Amino acid sequence: MVKYILKRVLIAIFIIFGVTFITYALFRTMPDNYVYNKFMATAQQNPHWEEQADKVMELYGLKTNIIAGYFSWLGNALCGDFGTSFIDGMDVVDKIRQSIPVSFVMSLIVTILQLVIAIPLGIRAAVNQYGAVDYATTVFTLLGISLPSFFFAGLAIKLFAVDLGWFDASLGLLSAGFNGNGWEMFWDKAWHLILPIFVMTILSLGGLMRYTRTNMLEVLNADYIRTAKAKGVKRRNIIYKHAFKNTAIPLVTMLAGILPGLFSGSFVIEQLFGIQGIGFVSYNATVAGDIPFAMAYNLFITVFTVLGILLADIMYALVDPRVKLGK
Repeated sequence: MVKYILKRVLIAIFIIFGVTFITYALFRTMPDNYVYNKFMATAQQNPHWEEQADKVMELYGLKTNIIAGYFSWLGNALCGDFGTSFIDGMDVVDKIRQSIPVSFVMSLIVTILQLVIAIPLGIRAAVNQYGAVDYATTVFTLLGISLPSFFFAGLAIKLFAVDLGWFDASLGLLSAGFNGNGWEMFWDKAWHLILPIFVMTILSLGGLMRYTRTNMLEVLNADYIRTAKAKGVKRRNIIYKHAFKNTAIPLVTMLAGILPGLFSGSFVIEQLFGIQGIGFVSYNATVAGDIPFAMAYNLFITVFTVLGILLADIMYALVDPRVKLGK
């Protein structure tokens, strides 16, 4: 186990280097330059804007070639220095730390609801194949997979906020003109999170539900399940003790994406609802070509993605004793 983990960690380090280099190269080849655009906007009041812009470009290694610039960024990153955001001059680490909590809370709630709802419904649909529950979950799954997030979010805002008036139609985490504090602020923010969490949950259920149903059907048709039925094993024990235990093996692969998903936020949902989480901030940074923030964010997500895959591999050994991790 230790040998396997060390081997995977070494591979992960090379993957992180590769991903960060490709990301850096893509940002460097963007046609727009946020640094020059920012200083150019002050050209009338600042006749020396070009010199100042060049100094900033040199400071971040953007005047050199891509390879030299990447290793300049990498050297600073290994020392814990990710620079300051081009957009607002805020320290990148502090900016990430401030924007992550709301995205993490939303993603954590959505993940819990996804697991609690999708897996039982997938099992129920497989056990009652071609029944009413199976057809209903199939339709629901197709809707969840097919509907674009921006379209479904727009429908939810139109129906629940504009037409029914159940939620505040204003963007952001606080109601317009709100000036309370303490618990009042907490409940106001919680109320504003219900609708985006609802949208994210509905859109995330389809894939896991369908995946659970498909794998459960495959296991239920296996020979050892028919043998268990012939021996008179209780139906509940067959479903949850024998069948679901083997269904959990392929589910582990899908659940590997949960860890990075908790910290990545949602670009579209946070933009539509005006929630300034990590998805909202990283989207604006990407559009603006804010290389320091975008690089730090992508490094952050890459590390958690690699950790998620490593944890999934280890979980295989826990759910299936036949899997050996020593090689």
